[in-house]
Amino acid sequence: MTVTLADVAARAQVSPATVSRVLNGNYPVAAATRERVLRAVDELDYVLNGPASALAAATSDLVGILVNDIADPFFGIIAGAVQSEIGGPGGRAGGERLAVVCNTGGSPERELTYLTLLQRQRAAAVVITGGAVEDVPHAEAMAAKLRRLTEAGTRIILCGRPPVPDTGAIALAFDNRGGGRRLTEHLLGLGHRRIGYVAGPEERTTTRHRLEGHRDALKGAGVDEGETVHVPYDRQSGYEAARELLRRDPELTAIVAANDTVALGAAAAVREAGLRIPEDVSVAGFDDLPFSVDVVPALTTVRLPLHEAGARAGRIAMGREAEPPGRMAVIAGELMVRGSTARPRG
Repeated sequence: MTVTLADVAARAQVSPATVSRVLNGNYPVAAATRERVLRAVDELDYVLNGPASALAAATSDLVGILVNDIADPFFGIIAGAVQSEIGGPGGRAGGERLAVVCNTGGSPERELTYLTLLQRQRAAAVVITGGAVEDVPHAEAMAAKLRRLTEAGTRIILCGRPPVPDTGAIALAFDNRGGGRRLTEHLLGLGHRRIGYVAGPEERTTTRHRLEGHRDALKGAGVDEGETVHVPYDRQSGYEAARELLRRDPELTAIVAANDTVALGAAAAVREAGLRIPEDVSVAGFDDLPFSVDVVPALTTVRLPLHEAGARAGRIAMGREAEPPGRMAVIAGELMVRGSTARPRG
């Protein structure tokens, strides 16, 4: 049975006019009311009737790109690469597609809301970037939403995110675990045994996988795990976390950071403590963001092919590249050894 606007209004306990205002975005509506309406839309799987030109096809000329933070180079590089590949034949407006970048701010609720909005717009494809939140209710809601989208003809590509089985989504997953292991093995090979670790948010898959790789390397070498601090993926948090690591263990000789931005903050804290990099404390990051080679000393890190992965996601989204076998590909990182790591003194 077709779900109507009135059905959504009844579920959300608002008037049909309020539902229309929320869906059209042309009138201010209280945040709580808006969220209630969007939740009802999601629960009832209501799809807004769009313009006749959009209804003439199973999908529109819209491609959604979900990112945690567009100001973070990690997400900006991927989003830019996706957009560079979605033009050309296939769309109806002069052969072009419209890319819409949706900034979730890391909020699981916003992630679901944007997917609902893109479903209503009959998006041709959606590229979801970055690690997933490890929360069972959210994971179940995400899986259900992805199934609805793929069943409606929207192609879903997870770029830098683990696969979600039985949804039809295509996953281009980074080997964060392998990269984390190789990075720590490099430090162990230099002779470091007191290694502090600045991890990302505990609920993120990226955090867990990189930390697991780090721990695997320590275990393989028979080295006890050092201090670990979990923080958001930003410079200030890296600075504060490194200060805490140095307070807990003044004798540590190396700090591994969750990503390059966090590593910048960690390096600042090391210098503020009167220590030299790498003579006193080695510092390593992850991702190989553009600034990593320009800092002094240049940052040892794991290079993830962010632009290449985003471009591939864009081509798959447009049907110009075959999807990988089993709808999943694991993309390895490359260890980039630079001046920020060296043998420990003594």
